[in-house]
Amino acid sequence: MSRDRDTQSAAPPDLYGRARPDRLMRFLDVFGNYYLPAVTKSDRYGRRPATEPSAPLRLVVTARKALAEDVVSLRLAAPDGSPLPRWQAGAHLDLYLPSGRRRQYSLCGDPQDRFVYRIAVRRIEGGGGGSAEVHDILREGARVTARGPRNAFPFAADRSVLLIAGGIGITPILPMVREAARLGLDWQLIHSGRSRASMPFGAELAALEPGRVEILPDDEHGVPDGAKLLSRASTGAAVYCCGPGPMLDSVRRAFDDSAASALHFERFAAAPIVDGRPFELKLRRSGAVLPVPADRSALDVLLERNPATPYSCRQGFCGVCTLRVAAGTVDHRDSRLTEQEKAAGRIRVCVSRAPEGSRLELDL
Repeated sequence: MSRDRDTQSAAPPDLYGRARPDRLMRFLDVFGNYYLPAVTKSDRYGRRPATEPSAPLRLVVTARKALAEDVVSLRLAAPDGSPLPRWQAGAHLDLYLPSGRRRQYSLCGDPQDRFVYRIAVRRIEGGGGGSAEVHDILREGARVTARGPRNAFPFAADRSVLLIAGGIGITPILPMVREAARLGLDWQLIHSGRSRASMPFGAELAALEPGRVEILPDDEHGVPDGAKLLSRASTGAAVYCCGPGPMLDSVRRAFDDSAASALHFERFAAAPIVDGRPFELKLRRSGAVLPVPADRSALDVLLERNPATPYSCRQGFCGVCTLRVAAGTVDHRDSRLTEQEKAAGRIRVCVSRAPEGSRLELDL
């Protein structure tokens, strides 16, 4: 990921060393400073100003369907039947469940349908409770609130694409498949999972263009490794991958030796902690001091103390777990907080940490 520059310089001197500014350079400086921001709503380096959060959407469950073992799909619409905000392949909704939990679910329907959003959720026993709530409580007619759609996994419609999905990771990939087919791209899909009975959207995938879809249940073909999956990539192909952490890690390790040219991926579970060091959290209001081991996140420790601690993506993206630090130095490991937010003491406790042996005092 490229980083924006922190400062902007004035127009350079004349190309030939003369003291007065070169006319071409002066024109380019004006173009970058005034014309581009006016047209693109961003500054000369492509940075866009922070936008206000979208207004909440009031939705109703209009249909519910069992798709596979422990997987249900929900169709969501506006209660008055009005059009919904547009979205593109790879987007997700932030869904506010009746309990107050906030969870992110990929949209897996048709972006051309302005009146219905579709999500699919696998029940995860022993998880954070969001999936169980969807399965047990959200029946037809239930009202929910959502925000979005937002897209952290955009599909760039590369000329040649290999799409890899593991289990419920098919949800953001399925709209990409349909978009690739609609645009006439050279595409191929691989969907792996524990068994055919556990893998959703089998009928929809079977109806796609023959020869472009490969279904690889583990109990029939064994667990595929990254090299095997990437062997299907044509030279220069872009790879889009979503699935469990071990599959993503295997694909990433094998990528450099593959014929593919780009790799885009999305996790639906927390990434492993890399180079973690132990530190402490102090809760300002109670005075409690909580040790954070090297292999656990601050969020993990906070959840142990209070299971109602808000969180969603566990990847530093969504912002649900953001807290204020009253004292201490933060090792920021997210890519979303602005410099102003960091200076104001904000931290995303699902990924960010503190230097070894130090203490963060949280406004809790």
